[in-house]
Amino acid sequence: MKKCNSLIVYLVFLLIFIFLQLGASAVQAESEYVLKIAHSSAVNVYDAHQHAIAMTFKQLVESRSGDRIEVRVFGAGAVGGEREYVEAIMAGSLEAGLASGVVGSFFPPAMITDIPYFFPDVKVAYKVLDGAFGDKLSQLLFEETGLRNLGFSEIGYRNFTNSVRPIHTPEDMKGLKIRVQESPLFITMVKALGANPTPIAWIECYTALESGVVDGQENPVGTIIFANFAEVQDYLTLDGHVYGVNWFLMNNDFFESLPSDLQKIVQDAAEIANLVGRGVSQLNAAMGIDTLREAGMEVYALSPDEKDLFKRATQGPVIEWLKTQINIDLINEALEAVDKVVEEN
Repeated sequence: MKKCNSLIVYLVFLLIFIFLQLGASAVQAESEYVLKIAHSSAVNVYDAHQHAIAMTFKQLVESRSGDRIEVRVFGAGAVGGEREYVEAIMAGSLEAGLASGVVGSFFPPAMITDIPYFFPDVKVAYKVLDGAFGDKLSQLLFEETGLRNLGFSEIGYRNFTNSVRPIHTPEDMKGLKIRVQESPLFITMVKALGANPTPIAWIECYTALESGVVDGQENPVGTIIFANFAEVQDYLTLDGHVYGVNWFLMNNDFFESLPSDLQKIVQDAAEIANLVGRGVSQLNAAMGIDTLREAGMEVYALSPDEKDLFKRATQGPVIEWLKTQINIDLINEALEAVDKVVEEN
């Protein structure tokens, strides 16, 4: 835990340093290349990890390339939602973007990381995603879509909130109407807990909670704060049922059009930016719990035994559904990769 906290502090100071040292720089002359990058989160580098990634990437690429590459950041869905800008990256009208859940609709194996309770902690997630299995996912993505992945960051662990009662066991979920994204995987997971999954568009989620159309929802702590859900939800259960993975996607034709020295600058900058994004995500999750308590939410963290009850209820049904979408051998390979890292730790 001490090492993890030190890493978070280091990454946040790295982010601040980058902006203090490089923030005043601007593209002085016409650049040889223009790289447009999109994301869907807020445009605040200290609260929104995707913007922290994009802006760190921008500053590093422009400064290290001597402004040969100009990076233009389009945040907060300025060029459309994740689906729209991923399609634009594939078509070549946009060079890069940061995306999470929608990647599974273009590349089903991306849903493997959404298996409930797949990553027992972030250290395991980092080692698996930055290791051989993460490399394999990136290579399969390229083969199936033509998209290049410049690495993984995180959305964060998703947790249940509701306005009816505290949730300590799967039994407490029974009968609750839970807003989920329009994904069979999440519908299967919530249904396995005995709750009633209710797909609702994100922009309608707050109103649905406020009006009682649904009793609860599930999202990372940072998103719960950003969406002001504490105003309409009383209980937060820190169960961490899904670790949200963020993909740094780039149009491969654009990447290969760059000279080799600029390709290395782009790849290295993305690697550092992804680390900064992880740090911001972890910091917001850690500090956000107190923020939600102060806003009036009752917060409960599951014990390992309680979390195991949720895992046993949900993981099997979700894997059975995933088998209809993904080769079982790849699912087993993913599970073995996680088990190997856990054993090594």
